[in-house]
Amino acid sequence: MMVFSTLIEAVAQLLHMIISIYIWVIIIAALISWVRPDPYNPIIQTLYRLTEPAYALVRKYIPTAIGGIDLAPIIIILGLQFFDLFIVKILFQMASNI
Repeated sequence: MMVFSTLIEAVAQLLHMIISIYIWVIIIAALISWVRPDPYNPIIQTLYRLTEPAYALVRKYIPTAIGGIDLAPIIIILGLQFFDLFIVKILFQMASNI
């Protein structure tokens, strides 16, 4: 049972790390979008490819443009934080109870 507990804890830790990294990617992409960067820059293209599918999914269901400000990054960050606090904590508790 110790192996299964360690496996669940490792999955929870990896999930937490991935969520944290993606939140920072969204923050960086949102900040860079304020300065009109070169769209042919490979870093900008990578940030766009990483964030635009999530933005499109949110925009499909929720109107996010309010007063010229796009709220999609904030909605995604709040959703990821909720997922991190809820699901990852449940996984950690499962690992400690086994």
